Amino acid sequence: MPTATRPNEVWTHDFVFDRDAAGRRLKLLTVMDEFTREGLAIRVGRSFKATQVKEVLAEVGAKHGFPKFLRSDNGSEFIAAIIKEFLAENNIKAAYIEPGSPWQNGKGESFNGKFRDECLGMEIFGNWREAKVIAEQWRKFYNLERPHSSLSYQTPNEFRRDWEKRQRLLKNQLREKLATAMAQGLGS
Repeated sequence: MPTATRPNEVWTHDFVFDRDAAGRRLKLLTVMDEFTREGLAIRVGRSFKATQVKEVLAEVGAKHGFPKFLRSDNGSEFIAAIIKEFLAENNIKAAYIEPGSPWQNGKGESFNGKFRDECLGMEIFGNWREAKVIAEQWRKFYNLERPHSSLSYQTPNEFRRDWEKRQRLLKNQLREKLATAMAQGLGS
């Protein structure tokens, strides 16, 4: 199983289920970056087909770039031919977890658990449209305001910015070392 070592390397996507106030089913697709823990998307509907999953992945990929790996279970919406074609077209490798092994998707399960505890478990949705608005508000709160112990008490957004800043500093240090080494080599 791949391990994320940088942003946008491994995404995970999964479904979470709930009900609205009338007892009608809500199906929520979550997409998150395993390295930064950013919630990249939460989409709400009554049901999802593989084509809709593909549309969400394409939308998120257009905004963030595509990951190297996409982790999921073996749900029919995730293993459909249209999804496999989409992954191949965008140079993404599928990282399917073994059936009945949610621990192989620990970061995704953690995200979904927090979503359930902090949003779904706290709200009674009048309909799927209301659930859509509230889920998106929670996703933004999660990314921009909610600190994470696993990220040294930074938000996912702060963690990503700090990581990117460190990478720029490392690049600049490497350039300076190379420039110094080249200058010393030319002077001898």
